[in-house]
Amino acid sequence: MTTTSTTDRSTETTHTSTEDFASLLDNSLAGKKSFEGSVVKGLIVGIQNDIAVIDVGLKSEGRVPLKEFSGHGRTAELRVGDTVDVYVERMEDKNGEALLSVEKARREAVWGELEKSYQEGILVNGVIFGKVKGGFAVDLDGAVAFLPGSQVDIRPIRDISPLMNIVQPFKLLKMDKARSNIVVSRRSVLEETRAEARTELVSNLSEGQILTGIVKNITDYGAFIDLGGVDGLLHVTDISWRRINHPSDILKVGENIQVQVIRFNKENQRISLGMKQLEEDPWKGVEERYLVGTRRRGTVTNVTDYGAFVELEPAVEGLIYVTEMSWTKKNIHPGKILSSSQEVEVQVLDVDMNKRRISLGLKQCQENPWQKFKDSHPTGSILEGEVKNITEFGLFVGVSEDLDGMVHLTDLSWSKPGEEALSEYKKGQVIKVKVLDIDAEKERISLGVKQLETDSFSAGLENIKKGDVVTGTITAVLDKGIEVELDGGLVGSIRKADLSRDRDWQRPDRFAMGEKVDAKVTSIDKPGRKVILSIKAREIDEDKQVMSEFGSSDSGASLGDILGAAMNKAKARASEKQDEAPAKKAASKATKSTEEEEPAKEKAASAKKEKAPAKKAASKKK
Repeated sequence: MTTTSTTDRSTETTHTSTEDFASLLDNSLAGKKSFEGSVVKGLIVGIQNDIAVIDVGLKSEGRVPLKEFSGHGRTAELRVGDTVDVYVERMEDKNGEALLSVEKARREAVWGELEKSYQEGILVNGVIFGKVKGGFAVDLDGAVAFLPGSQVDIRPIRDISPLMNIVQPFKLLKMDKARSNIVVSRRSVLEETRAEARTELVSNLSEGQILTGIVKNITDYGAFIDLGGVDGLLHVTDISWRRINHPSDILKVGENIQVQVIRFNKENQRISLGMKQLEEDPWKGVEERYLVGTRRRGTVTNVTDYGAFVELEPAVEGLIYVTEMSWTKKNIHPGKILSSSQEVEVQVLDVDMNKRRISLGLKQCQENPWQKFKDSHPTGSILEGEVKNITEFGLFVGVSEDLDGMVHLTDLSWSKPGEEALSEYKKGQVIKVKVLDIDAEKERISLGVKQLETDSFSAGLENIKKGDVVTGTITAVLDKGIEVELDGGLVGSIRKADLSRDRDWQRPDRFAMGEKVDAKVTSIDKPGRKVILSIKAREIDEDKQVMSEFGSSDSGASLGDILGAAMNKAKARASEKQDEAPAKKAASKATKSTEEEEPAKEKAASAKKEKAPAKKAASKKK
């Protein structure tokens, strides 16, 4: 009995397989002069590391990297003895080995199928595996095609990564084998399938309907949801009852979500979707829970230039506007007062259910410094403060650590103009002021400096009233009138038209400085601190007095007649005085002579008395 070893049987099997493969190769290449540029069958005779050794019946085997057997979206399992199609680039390279390519063999085979699909309009499967200029590279089972950026989707897509490395259908738009150029479109496939699905879905679509969709694309203003052939827009405000910064905080591309149809426009077939509508509205009953004036605690969720948002309960937020943050810090950024995640106590100022807004106040939970100052410094109080700022309309004086009061320029001095008095003060100067008024609601404190002294003008007015006739000394002669000084240091002003009753005498130049005039007080200008006088009014009053003394309005006599009669009376009195003059003169002389004689007699008597002692002395000497 003859036995054959295992090694002999293996060698015999390999030899037989090689002979069979050689015969097959001869049959496939019958009539061809060269292998080069042809696709032939090859036998895998060995796998070394990442190289497959393939025998195609030439003088030597060829070596093909294993990665050529797999492609984008597919893998290949190879074993020794498998038959594969290879493309013979060269029958012998510099190393004496056949130069083979599996990729080119697959490409040659695929081109035929692709051309047939292109002519018949059949869709082909491919994998987007890379980005190139103007679009993307697509592997069509070995043939590389170009996918323009405009043909990726119906709408522009910012992030294409979810569409890469997955098998999906494409439509062939253009093929040029000579240039190895293939152009495909994914958008055309979507439009065709979309039209069919849209027709069916739209026919059954209604507002309030709950659907399941896939997040297709995310933008700053929302997300597009694929409802199965038709897209709907899920706006950022309809994603959650809570305020979110960006839709990507909650959604991810490719995620399955449930949405509700909020609005559906049949004309343009636009669909508005909502997620938060599937949850209970947290604003229900907010008006009863948050009464105006009540205080609540919350957490700061966001700080902006105009204020800060505070979450009072899940999905219920209120806004603290910048003006409601501090009593005294007005012109600073809210971020310097509050920070995110900070817990604060706030007061409810207003609730608007229609706009879903709650206005909150932070400063209302603190003591009002304006009211505190009003309680401790009532009107009329006197205090000292530093001049913090000087403006064209007055001074700002610090009355406490955080509060300033204002001294208007009209309240600086009784006697000096406001601008002149304002120039006497400097920033940083400490001055005494009097509290004139405090308005806690408007946050205003009115102060005064001149009120610390007695007003000489007001004191002088105690002895003068409207209608009085006063005497003043002219201090200034102007084109428009004159100014006079009255008793008590008051200043009087007489307009040009009030200088005389007679228009010819209404000339300021007929008056001189230092001259005294009598005028009637017609009004008192307290803001201007002047007494308005009129000589004309005084003369008219005098004429009326003459009328009342010497005439009657019932007699029909004119003022000239009355004045004439008055003058005649005056003349008569004067003549009577002239007649009485001689008698009075004689009596005066007699009286005078008598008065002159008496002193003479007194002088004579005095002389006699003086002579008497002299006579006595002379007689003694004798």
